Amino acid sequence: MDEVASAARDAGRDPGSVTVVAVSKTKSPEEVMGVYEQGHRDFGENRAAELAEKAGRLPTDIRWHFVGALQSNKVRLVRGVTHLLHSVDRESLGGAWVKGPGLPPPVLVQVDLAGEEQKSGTTPERAGELVENLVSLGLEVRGLMAIPPAPERPEDSRPYFAALRRLRDRLGSAHPRLTELSMGMTDDFGVAISEGASIIRVGRAIFGDRT
Repeated sequence: MDEVASAARDAGRDPGSVTVVAVSKTKSPEEVMGVYEQGHRDFGENRAAELAEKAGRLPTDIRWHFVGALQSNKVRLVRGVTHLLHSVDRESLGGAWVKGPGLPPPVLVQVDLAGEEQKSGTTPERAGELVENLVSLGLEVRGLMAIPPAPERPEDSRPYFAALRRLRDRLGSAHPRLTELSMGMTDDFGVAISEGASIIRVGRAIFGDRT
C-alpha cells in the first residue's frame, strides 16, 4: 500500500519495517487470492474455523495471523497453520497453545489499554506478569498488540499507541525479544506507524467494506 510506505517515510522509518496484515475475515478464498496475486502474503483472521477452512484451500506460503479472541478449545484448529498469534490475553490460552507437535508459533500479548469490557486483553499492570508466565511455558513472546477504542479521527488513537510503545519498551528491558507492536487499522494506521507500529492490521482499505 502506497499510504503505508508514505506514512513510514514521514515518520523517518523504512517502509519495509512495517508488516501489513490484510485482515480477510468474512472475505471469500477467491477474494483473498485476488490480493495474494498482487504479491501480498500476510493475512489475518479472527475466527478459528474460518482460518482453518481458508488455510486448507489457499497457497501454503501465506503467513496467517490470528488476530481475534481465541478459545482454548479451538487452538487445535489453527495452531498448525498460524504464523503469529496476536491475541494471547491469559496464561490458560498460552498453556493450550504450547501443547501439540513441534514448536508453538510465536505470540503477542494483547493489552486492553482502555479498560473496555467487550474487548479481550490483559491490563497494562498485568502485562509484564503474563509475559513472564508465557515465556516460562516455553513460548516465544515477540511483542504486544492492542485494539484501542474506535476513533472519531485518527489522532484519537495516538495516546493508546504511545502507551503501548512505552509498555513494550519497559518490558523489553527484561525481554529483548519483545520487539513487535501490532497496532493500527484502516482508520488510524498512519498514526500507529508514527508511534512505532511494526505490524498494522488492515481490512477495509484492502478488501472494501465487510460483507
